[in-house]
Amino acid sequence: MNQQSRLTFDNSYARLPERFYSRQLPEPVSTPGPIRVNEALARHLGIDPDWLASREGTEVIAGNRIPDGADPIATVYAGHQFGGWNPQLGDGRAILLGEVIAADGIRHDIQLKGSGRTPYSRGGDGRAPLGPVLREYIVSEAMASLDIPSTRSLAAVTTGEPVYRETALPGAVLARVAQSHIRIGTFQFFASKQDTEALQILVAHVIARHYPDLAAADNPAQALLQEVVSQQAQLVARWQLVGFIHGVMNTDNMLVSGETIDYGPCAFMDNFNPDTVYSSIDHGGRYAYRNQPRIARWNLAFLAQTLLPLLHEVQEQAVTLAQESIDAFPDLFRDAHQQGIACKLGFRPEGEEDESLLKDLLSVMGETGVDFTLSFRHLADLANGDAGDEGVSAIFEFPQVFNSWLERWRKRLEKEPTTPAERQGSMYAANPAFIPRNHLVEEAIEAATTDSDFEPFHALVERLAKPFEYDPSQSRLALPPRPEQVVRQTFCGT
Repeated sequence: MNQQSRLTFDNSYARLPERFYSRQLPEPVSTPGPIRVNEALARHLGIDPDWLASREGTEVIAGNRIPDGADPIATVYAGHQFGGWNPQLGDGRAILLGEVIAADGIRHDIQLKGSGRTPYSRGGDGRAPLGPVLREYIVSEAMASLDIPSTRSLAAVTTGEPVYRETALPGAVLARVAQSHIRIGTFQFFASKQDTEALQILVAHVIARHYPDLAAADNPAQALLQEVVSQQAQLVARWQLVGFIHGVMNTDNMLVSGETIDYGPCAFMDNFNPDTVYSSIDHGGRYAYRNQPRIARWNLAFLAQTLLPLLHEVQEQAVTLAQESIDAFPDLFRDAHQQGIACKLGFRPEGEEDESLLKDLLSVMGETGVDFTLSFRHLADLANGDAGDEGVSAIFEFPQVFNSWLERWRKRLEKEPTTPAERQGSMYAANPAFIPRNHLVEEAIEAATTDSDFEPFHALVERLAKPFEYDPSQSRLALPPRPEQVVRQTFCGT
């Protein structure tokens, strides 16, 4: 292996006992080709982006070449999927190459997604079609640009081989980056086997890796549980604030690092409706937009359950400690959400009057079904007098039914100590103009899959890298879909 790979690994998870994973090499592909390299992320991780875009780097991402220092593994976990228990899942189409330490000292996994079968593939081929790889690249990078904790996309390559689903599709591999891939389901796997030693090892590992300040806590397991509850409350609040619908909030898709993971049947809401569901496999609406906070708490309760043997030697006291941690979630979520909504509206929340203002806005938005993203961005346009032609107000305006609410909102803004210009600036920084619209994502996937045309994909990724900077010349990428463009279902790529 060429020593100029620019990858320096330090693989802490692979040093855990072997029951945490299986050693597994990626399966080589026939003719890998580059799609895109995330140059900024590569530099942050200390990786030469030119090398990553080279033939050698492409072969590494494709799984055809193993860089020095890598220790490829597939990790094991369990999980509740749509409420049903599955005692063993695991990385069925992903290989963790290893870990790198970024310039800021934070450790990151580099995982190849779509790199072939593993012992946990459960009959699958371990491959990924091109479409889901592009979707994850687009949406995960958009989430990061929206300042929402997320796994990241380092690079994507084609494989030169078909993947068979309902039809033959072009194959691809995504290099995914996360601070770790440790899930609630990872804890559930060992708890289901009553492997208390493994749980102790896992708690110590997660604290050392993600929350080192908790190492000195009197009860490390309780401190970890409380921190994960807090992180998830803030994460889901951020989802709600941008209209993001995850689609598969299974316990194996919740990372204890507090990052968003798994961009399969996810989507951003167009017209506001709290009952919105896009996922083709969510037949009962379990993971609808309005249900995401409740489901997060439900998932966290299972994390708490796995930690009972470590919380206290007396079962009743352990349950009490666990319940206290889970019961904190609603207030943590509500505070984060209200603070976020108030920021989007240009003021600091103070008392019941402001809560009523926020509630009434969402009510009238739901009644009228206006576009979620453009509604808030339009308010930012209105925050400094009349909306100018350079804002989204040129392509969107409220129905008249909003007039009474807008009058209340303007009166509320008069109480703020900031100037209208300052207020507008902060609102622009809180309300994106550009999101990964479902129809735009599908357009990019269709062009690449059908015509090998990746220009729409690249253009969308680059526009979404600056979601808060509105450019009238690219208003097409801010517009909601026309009726014939509406995407009603999104699909998992497995």
